[in-house]
Amino acid sequence: MTEEFSLFKSLNKDGGAETPPVGGRQFCGDLNMRIAKDGTWFYHGSPIGRKELVRLFASVLSRDENGEFWLITPAEMGRIQVDDAPFIGVELFSKGSGADQTLSLRTNVDENVMIDGDHPLRVETDPRTGEPSPYVTIRDGLDARLARSVYYHLVSLGGEETVEGERIFGVWSSGMFFPLGEVEEAEEVPEEE
Repeated sequence: MTEEFSLFKSLNKDGGAETPPVGGRQFCGDLNMRIAKDGTWFYHGSPIGRKELVRLFASVLSRDENGEFWLITPAEMGRIQVDDAPFIGVELFSKGSGADQTLSLRTNVDENVMIDGDHPLRVETDPRTGEPSPYVTIRDGLDARLARSVYYHLVSLGGEETVEGERIFGVWSSGMFFPLGEVEEAEEVPEEE
C-alpha cells in the first residue's frame, strides 16, 4: 500500500503527524511560508518563483476569525504568515463615470473582482505616519492592498461628494460611493514598498 500524498506535510519538516485532525483535516502545523508586503510568497525564506504554484496556494488560502492565515485543502491545513494583505491590486478597470461608474480590480494572482458591496474598497490611515493604505476585500476576509500606480489611477477617477455634511473625496462603483479621504487628504499617495 502506498502512502497518500500530503502537500502540506511535505512543506513542514515536522509533518504535523502527532497532532489530531481539525474539522476532519490533518493539522500540518506552521508551513514556514510567508507572504511579504509586496505580495511575494516565500517558502523557508526563498521566494516562490512559479506563478502557477503561487496561484495554487492562493486558491486554498483562508483567514480565520482570529486573523490567522491558513492554506486549507479537503484533507489538510497549515498556517502561514502574511505581513500585510495576501494580495496586491495590480490593475484597475473602469467603465462609465460618476455614480454610474463600475470599477474592477485584478490581483497579482489574476483574481478579478468588481468593487461593490461584497468587495468593498477602504482606506486605512497609519496613525503614526498619516500614510493612507487602500484595500479591497477579495474574498472571505482576504484583502488586496492597491499598488501605488493603481491608487493613482483610482484617485484620478474620484470626485468630491457631501457625506453627512462633510466634503469627502472618493470614487463611485456599482452604485456605491467609497470614500478615499477628506478632500485635503485625498492627494496623499501611499509609499511603495
